Amino acid sequence: MESAPADGWLVRDAIPEIDAEACLDIYAPFIRDTCVSFEEIVPTVEQFRDRMRATIATHPWLVLVVDGRIVGYAYGSQHRSRASYRWAADVTVYVDPAHRGVGAGRRLYSALLERLRRQGYQVACGGITLPNEASVGLHRAMGFEPVGIYRRIGWKLGAWRDVMWMQLELAPATDAAPPEPRGPSD
Repeated sequence: MESAPADGWLVRDAIPEIDAEACLDIYAPFIRDTCVSFEEIVPTVEQFRDRMRATIATHPWLVLVVDGRIVGYAYGSQHRSRASYRWAADVTVYVDPAHRGVGAGRRLYSALLERLRRQGYQVACGGITLPNEASVGLHRAMGFEPVGIYRRIGWKLGAWRDVMWMQLELAPATDAAPPEPRGPSD
């Protein structure tokens, strides 16, 4: 494990055709072995690649590359489908176990949140299955504040699970209507 973020760490846009397998390798243990993801069946690489393609049509998906290897990823996604929610984005970060606790999540989230700000999103939302002190700590360190807990909202690994929602204001609140969010490449 690295002791600190290295200058050689690169955050870049994900390329589904190249990066899907590495991202899925990071994500799959969260599905199989933890309650972090409420997904129960590991998708195929092609299914995951399709998810990535769908996401990057509207939101950023970033990967962190260390020594030529993807060690984490983060992405934004639609918060809810109703039109008035279009200025809010859900955010997610996953980091390989060997790179947790050394700034990888912060590096990814910093880049992701900046991209979402540039696109015109007003609020970032993160859902965290409890307990998960590491994720709560990362979100707090990034400026997120708790806004509520869904109790017994999901059943995984033989028990009911709670999900804490945290929120970060990406732009100062005003009473004026904000401009429409832009696409990731606009």
